[in-house]
Amino acid sequence: MNKETAGAAQASAVSTFGQLARQHRLCILGLLALVLMGWAFLAWTVLDMGHPLVQLMMPMSESWGVASTAAVLVMWAIMMAAMMLPSALPMLLQFLDLARRNGETARGRAFVGAYLMVWLVFSMAATALQWCLQAAGWTDPMAASRSAWLTAALLLLAGIYQFSPLKQACLARCRTPIGFLLGEWRPGARGALVMGLRHGLFCLGCCWALMALLFVGGVMNLAWVAALAIVVALEKLLPRGAWLAAVMGLVLIGAGVFRLLAMLR
Repeated sequence: MNKETAGAAQASAVSTFGQLARQHRLCILGLLALVLMGWAFLAWTVLDMGHPLVQLMMPMSESWGVASTAAVLVMWAIMMAAMMLPSALPMLLQFLDLARRNGETARGRAFVGAYLMVWLVFSMAATALQWCLQAAGWTDPMAASRSAWLTAALLLLAGIYQFSPLKQACLARCRTPIGFLLGEWRPGARGALVMGLRHGLFCLGCCWALMALLFVGGVMNLAWVAALAIVVALEKLLPRGAWLAAVMGLVLIGAGVFRLLAMLR
């Protein structure tokens, strides 16, 4: 594909996205409000770390209580929603458009809810992993790595995974909403739930290793969280997102190797 053709395709995609956004502006506004509330919550946790609720999200003891465990889980769930929903917006718009054409306009909530359910389960696993890493002394109460070996391992894992067939397959499905929806379309509310779950699983397969890097910079490092969210969105939304994923993989591998060499000196 030459530059002119690629530019025309990109302009057509942008135009289609704009048309869909206008048709479903109430849904877009609601989704954006949800995302903004999530980021506002994350910003508040960083700016008011002395608040009792925020303290529960940063358990100092290795023996977490029920309240701390619940607070950490809520924090992870909100963070995942804030990070992942923006990159899912094109898929949601295409879903709503196809549902409208099939006379099934009330299925959007089921699709989004199922998509978020996948990331809720991931948040549960991340909460358990955070507890294990903190108990081992490898992370601090803000889930930031204290171990050079852990940091290097996570960087190398995320970098190598960028080139894996599973990553490439999941990224391809996330980058082509129409292809996914036409291939996975199921009628009714149950069908919307199944489709949302499947899209969430593809999204998880694409991004889980990048999300593991939250244990490098920490969940209270807002700049680090935002940087990872931007990388995820650009991989999925940019015309050369697959190329960006490869570049990001090289950067992460380089950073992991550098960290290893620094430890071996």
